[in-house]
Amino acid sequence: MTTSTVRGEDWYARELSGETFEQVAFVGVDMTEVRTTGAVFDGCTFRDVKLNASVHVDTAFSNCTFNGVTFFDTRLERCKLLGSVFDRCTFEVMRVDGGNWSFVELPAADLRSAELRGVRLREADLTGAKLVGSTVRDCDLTGATLHRADLTGCDLRGSDLVGIDLETVALRRAVITLPQAVVLVEAMGLDVRAD
Repeated sequence: MTTSTVRGEDWYARELSGETFEQVAFVGVDMTEVRTTGAVFDGCTFRDVKLNASVHVDTAFSNCTFNGVTFFDTRLERCKLLGSVFDRCTFEVMRVDGGNWSFVELPAADLRSAELRGVRLREADLTGAKLVGSTVRDCDLTGATLHRADLTGCDLRGSDLVGIDLETVALRRAVITLPQAVVLVEAMGLDVRAD
């Protein structure tokens, strides 16, 4: 439920520092090169919004809905996206450094050119997500749903892989560390011993 609407406005290169938006619907807004620092978007809806080349630092997008949003070359640093939902969004060349993305819904998201580092993705819904050749380093994937996700060639070094169902996830040529390999081998039911 939103209580106000911002429609079709040009917010190009606007600086949003410490501002708060609650239950606002942003529809068709051009937020290209917008920079947010410590801003809060709570329960907001973004529909057909351009966030291209925007930078977000220590910003919260809690329980927001993103529908048809473009995140081309978007940078998110230490942002909180708890419980947010993404539908029909594009994430080309997006970079995420740190932050809490727990409980986000990214079903069937095309994240092939995205780079996620140190992101908390606890219980995130990544069902059918395409992460072919992407970077998902040092991320917390505890309880994440990865059913039918394609992680072919994905750099997963340092990420928590406990609980991944190897029968439903494509991991061919994924880059992992030796300790992660042990976790995956144990997930296959093998008994790993030193000698």
